[in-house]
Amino acid sequence: MPILTGLARLAREGNSQLAGKRVGFICNPTSVDDRLAHGIDILRGKGVNLTALFGPEHGVRGDAQDMIGVGDDRDPVTGLPVFSLYGHDEASLTPTPAMLDQIDVMLFDVQDVGSRYYTFVWTMVLAMRACAKAGKPFFVLDRPNPIGGHLVEGPAITTGFESFVGLVSCPNRHGMTAGEIARWRHAVEKLDSELIVISMRGWERDLYWEHTGLPWVLPSPNMPTVDTALVYPGMCLVEGTELSEARGTTKPFEFSGAPWLDGQRLARDMTAMQLPGCILRPIVYTPTFHKHAGKPNGGVQIHVTSSDEFRPYRTGVAFLKAAHDQAPDKFAWRAKAYEFVDQIPAIDLLAGSAALREGIEAGASLDELAERWPRDEGAWLDEREPYLLYE
Repeated sequence: MPILTGLARLAREGNSQLAGKRVGFICNPTSVDDRLAHGIDILRGKGVNLTALFGPEHGVRGDAQDMIGVGDDRDPVTGLPVFSLYGHDEASLTPTPAMLDQIDVMLFDVQDVGSRYYTFVWTMVLAMRACAKAGKPFFVLDRPNPIGGHLVEGPAITTGFESFVGLVSCPNRHGMTAGEIARWRHAVEKLDSELIVISMRGWERDLYWEHTGLPWVLPSPNMPTVDTALVYPGMCLVEGTELSEARGTTKPFEFSGAPWLDGQRLARDMTAMQLPGCILRPIVYTPTFHKHAGKPNGGVQIHVTSSDEFRPYRTGVAFLKAAHDQAPDKFAWRAKAYEFVDQIPAIDLLAGSAALREGIEAGASLDELAERWPRDEGAWLDEREPYLLYE
């Protein structure tokens, strides 16, 4: 029997607070039930008066690539207006008063992947803030954290390094669901509006996606499988470099490398760091687009052998260190703007401070780079505890 998501519970049980209301819906292709019926169709079929759709990064239909701005549109199937919450500047990330004038209530139902870089939960938080100012109730239809809710990993964000890949401080692997994050921010920020989280039935913190019985719908163009989600808390760091995270292949983030890297040496060097729960396999791959398109890249594929033992953030940091140390003259950090920020290096936004970049450049060992993480992880476990919904 599949886990009952918030959407499935709303479809079964209904909610009197939606009756007679104009309803906005933040959704994308993952907003489906266990039979792959989309929430737009389910809600309209239940008599919910949807009056506007809102698209997070990649759009309501999920077809836009990373960091590609999406404009407002009209949904070709329903004719509903579609407002983009990921346009061409930072202001576009928040729904405007004019957009909210078209609704009485906002629903959020988007599948997160459990990494703080993944922007959907921050779209949710920004929309919650806007709805609070406009006096609009906010519903979250909760979904599983596909990489489990029992493990957390990574440092806190240092003040001044917040961005759309970390709107507020939490570890890179946060171990929460969207509904729990909504409860956390609603309480901490004292948002003056009603928050209704329709929780799941049957999900427990130590369950991975394969235990849920739910179908996987890729939440973005380069998140094709749950295996991608499992390595993403560490391998997304590659976006802060000129190394390839293997967009333009069938295994983005599981593969990573560069034309100048020796994959055999990279695998040996990373294996020597005794990374738990995985095997590093040397590979050569040729991306069809994005970084180093059309060029053979030497690199590694991460094969996870134990989900519970695997530490994705530690593995991602080990990859950056090994790649840097193999070819420091060719290794480069991304210098272009990243998620609307151009004054702070992308890697610092992803890592939450300058410490990782400066440590790798100074030749720090993996243990030295990881020294502060346990303190921050422990503090986070304490901070999140009051807002958890599932055992």
